[in-house]
Amino acid sequence: MSAIGKMMATREAQKLWRNKSALLAIVVIGIYLLTALFVMAGGITRDTCDSIVGSNKLPGFFQQDSPEKRYENATTKFLSKIKRALTAEDVTAALKEVKLGPYHAADKSPAELETLVAKIDTLAAELDESPNLDIDPSILPKLAELEAAESQLKAPLSPWEQFVHNASVCLGTDSQGRSIFFRGIYSIKIAIQIGLVTALFSVALGAFLGAAAGYFGGWVDHVVVWIYTTFSSIPNLVLLVVLAYAFTNSAAKDTLLPVYIAFGATFWIGTCRVIRGETLKLKEMEYVHAAQTAGFGPIHILLRYIIPNTAHLMLINFSLLLIAAIKSEVILSYLGFGVKNQPSWGIMIRDAGNNGDVVGGFFWEIGFATALMFVLVLAFNILSDALQDAFDPKHV
Repeated sequence: MSAIGKMMATREAQKLWRNKSALLAIVVIGIYLLTALFVMAGGITRDTCDSIVGSNKLPGFFQQDSPEKRYENATTKFLSKIKRALTAEDVTAALKEVKLGPYHAADKSPAELETLVAKIDTLAAELDESPNLDIDPSILPKLAELEAAESQLKAPLSPWEQFVHNASVCLGTDSQGRSIFFRGIYSIKIAIQIGLVTALFSVALGAFLGAAAGYFGGWVDHVVVWIYTTFSSIPNLVLLVVLAYAFTNSAAKDTLLPVYIAFGATFWIGTCRVIRGETLKLKEMEYVHAAQTAGFGPIHILLRYIIPNTAHLMLINFSLLLIAAIKSEVILSYLGFGVKNQPSWGIMIRDAGNNGDVVGGFFWEIGFATALMFVLVLAFNILSDALQDAFDPKHV
């Protein structure tokens, strides 16, 4: 790059750094990337996301359930596991297997546990006499006594275990008792992973084909135009459905490979068109003619003069394609054609709708997934606009 080019690049970079909105967007994107790396390093696993951490549809921000729901939670799940263990042939071994989220059976003798179970059953029988606990405040002390007795069935948590448990239920649980917070955070990795792979592949392929078509022209240009015209006529959804069936009996059926192929096969087209148009203009520039006169080969001219001068378009298209890939993944996963057998924002939104959460006024799952997607897409949109303002010669 020439001295003038370096000076222009420095000036454009300074313009970007003076944009406070762009800086804030970069910070937000950096937080998402660090979170994705944390998940990839095993900070939150798929088993963590699929494990039951509490009662079904527990509200977030540690809000208390209705009395009827509290009664149901205290007399099911963990209590049922304890009762089954107490009727097993080897009671001691069965009690060691009792687990619900981070909770294990208390370190008490079977006789002590049976006494607690009997007390809980007695309190439950008294509470059953109330037609509706939600409209019977006089029965609430008895309910609190039942919950206290049920908590004695559980072994106390260590400070770290208590912290992790509080984090897991801070935004409530879904219809299966799984952590909404952990599932939403894990889905950041899926979104970033799909977005980065799709954007990197699409920009690299689109830039290479577009530059080659624009510079060489002739049959090379005709072939590239025919290819992207053909692929642009194939909707992502149709292509993904075909690929899903194609991978049905393969080891990749439950992986992200079909999503990568479907997105990568079509997302490069926009970049290819933009780079091709820019190359048609650049190849007529004086410095390109000078390089040709000096005897440099076409590959050298492409790599040294043409493609570097389209870097600003590649950068902008990378940001835009990453946004498009994330939104497309959410839509396709919501429809059941995208991510399989692991958390995703699209799957969380779909599950919330299928389980009647929105109709029932339970917005924690769909709200958290939507908020995470909205913030990330908004940050990339702001950054894309800032990059275009700073590096696109038409905007400088």
